[in-house]
Amino acid sequence: MKKIFIDGAEGTTGLKIFERFSERRDIEILKIDSELRKDVNERKRLINLSDVTFLCLPDAAAVEAAGLAENPDTVIIDASTAHRTAPGWDYGFAELGADFRERIAKSRRIAVPGCHASGFIALVYPLVSAGIVKKDAQLCCFSLTGYSGGGKKMIAEYEGEGRDPELDSP
Repeated sequence: MKKIFIDGAEGTTGLKIFERFSERRDIEILKIDSELRKDVNERKRLINLSDVTFLCLPDAAAVEAAGLAENPDTVIIDASTAHRTAPGWDYGFAELGADFRERIAKSRRIAVPGCHASGFIALVYPLVSAGIVKKDAQLCCFSLTGYSGGGKKMIAEYEGEGRDPELDSP
């Protein structure tokens, strides 16, 4: 049975990952006591006890958490932007091709691509690979987002009763 730990399980991304795995019987979710969720030693213990740790943290905290991993068999999957271009981390976009899938399957450090980057890359990568768009082409993409990326506090602010009327504007 695989053991997973979600560092940052209280946030939006962590809650979604927990929800997806919570009904599975082939996975044991290692849980941290609420009062210890910022305790470095307890987090380090759980990271190294896990087969897979998901980092659902702000960038600086994700860098710190990745540094706590000493177990060479623990796979770290980082949902922050901290490691997306970092040496030693594989970009977790398997749909880009067999070489990406192969690297991800073997990797111990996987950086999750962001939603805006995924949309852009999914459109442009095949064009670059086919030689239709030059690798050094200077491209620009305009993208809009909603409030869910702001985490639990922002979601609660936008969805709460009696919220600021300015939050109703488009």
